[in-house]
Amino acid sequence: MNAVIVNNVAKTFRAEKATVAALHDVSFEAAQGELFGLIGPDGAGKTTLFRILTTLMIADKGTASVDGFDVVKDFKDIRKRVGYMPGKFSLYQDLTVSENLSFFATLFNTSIEENYDLVKGIYSQIEKFKDRKAGALSGGMKQKLALSCALIHRPSVLFLDEPTTGVDAVSRKEFWELLRELQKQNITIIVSTPYMDEAGLCDRVALIQKGRILDIDSPTGVTRKFGKPLWAFRADDMYHLMLDLVAMPEVVSCYPFGSEHHVVFRDSNQSAEDIGKRLADKGYVNLGVHRIEPTIEDCFMDLMRSK
Repeated sequence: MNAVIVNNVAKTFRAEKATVAALHDVSFEAAQGELFGLIGPDGAGKTTLFRILTTLMIADKGTASVDGFDVVKDFKDIRKRVGYMPGKFSLYQDLTVSENLSFFATLFNTSIEENYDLVKGIYSQIEKFKDRKAGALSGGMKQKLALSCALIHRPSVLFLDEPTTGVDAVSRKEFWELLRELQKQNITIIVSTPYMDEAGLCDRVALIQKGRILDIDSPTGVTRKFGKPLWAFRADDMYHLMLDLVAMPEVVSCYPFGSEHHVVFRDSNQSAEDIGKRLADKGYVNLGVHRIEPTIEDCFMDLMRSK
C-alpha cells in the first residue's frame, strides 16, 4: 500500500514581474513504512512539495494523497495524521522544552504521557533540559525537540524538511539512527536533504533539481545506472589541474569532489594513464589517477548534465 501518492504536481510563484516554476509535473509514490528521501540542493522544490503534501499550500496542477486522503478535499483528515518538521526551527523560543511538547500534544487532544513510548528514545536525550527555553538549545537539541513535537500525536506519515541542515556530524548520525527506530513503528517517513551522502540511508530516493524529478530508485539502483567509467585525479595544484582537464576534448565532465576531481571521458575506452602522462608532462607534482565507483552525487551531477 502506498502512503503517499503524487501525480503530475506543478506549482508556480509570481516573483516581481516574472513567473517562477517551483515544481514541474512531479510524480512519485512512497510505500507505507518506507523511508523515502527527496534529495536535491536548495531551490530544488523540496519545501514547496512538502507544503503541498502537508496541506499548507495548494498545487496549480496535479493531485496528491496521503494515507488515501486527498490533500485538497480531505485536508482536515491529513492534518490529524501527519507530522511535519519544517526546515527552519519553528517552535516557541520562549517556551521551555516541556512546555513546547505539552503545547503540541494539547493541539491534538493527547498528552505526553499517552504517547511517551513513541518519543521516549528521542525525548529522553533532552529531558534533563526540560526546563530550558527552546531558544537556548543547541542545534542538535532543537532538532530532537522538533522531532518529538512532530511525533507526539503518533502520526502515520512523518515529513521532515532538511532536518539535519546546520547540525554537527554526530547529531546527523544520531538523527538517522532515530529515524530507523521510528520506521520500526511502521511510520512512513519522507525526508528531504541537500546532503547527497544521506541518500544512502534511505530505502528509496527521488533526485530533484529545479522542480523536476531526475530519477527515482534505491540508492544502489541509482548508482548502478551510472554506466560509464569514473576516474579520480589529484595533484598538488588542484585548481590548474581542473582547468587542464576541462580543456581536454576527451573529457566530458570534471568537477571537484573533496580532495580529488571526478572525471568522465567521452570514450569509455579512453586510457586514463595516457591522460595522466600528458598531465605529468605539464609538471604536476604528486599526480595521482585511479578508477572509482560512482556515488549518489556523481549520479546527480551526471543526470543534471544530461537532462
